[in-house]
Amino acid sequence: MNSLEELNAIRDKKKDELSQRKDSQNLRIVVGMASCGIAAGAKPVMDAIIEELNTRGINDIKVSMTGCMGICRLEPIVEVIYPDETRVTYANIDAEKAKRIVAENIVNGQVCTDLTIEAVQNDDGGK
Repeated sequence: MNSLEELNAIRDKKKDELSQRKDSQNLRIVVGMASCGIAAGAKPVMDAIIEELNTRGINDIKVSMTGCMGICRLEPIVEVIYPDETRVTYANIDAEKAKRIVAENIVNGQVCTDLTIEAVQNDDGGK
């Protein structure tokens, strides 16, 4: 990055990508982006989700960020929120797992049970 103009152009491009997503009654995806989430890699996770949705031509799912999700040791955390407000919470997500969530949960309607917060908590021995 060489200039403030270049940084502004990147910001504007990302804002345009996010604004193209309709605020609909469909699924929503929320990524925890508090300092603990960002430190654990939430930014690449969010980028991977948006990229995968764009690659698949899916533009009716709102992708947003939130602050602290409350369980720092399990960040990055991603929630898939259904129209009826039920949620699937995924933990310890990286970019590849984020793409898998889009493919399996968003596209095919199958929860990635091994990535859910319940599965991750049980696998890590309560660390």
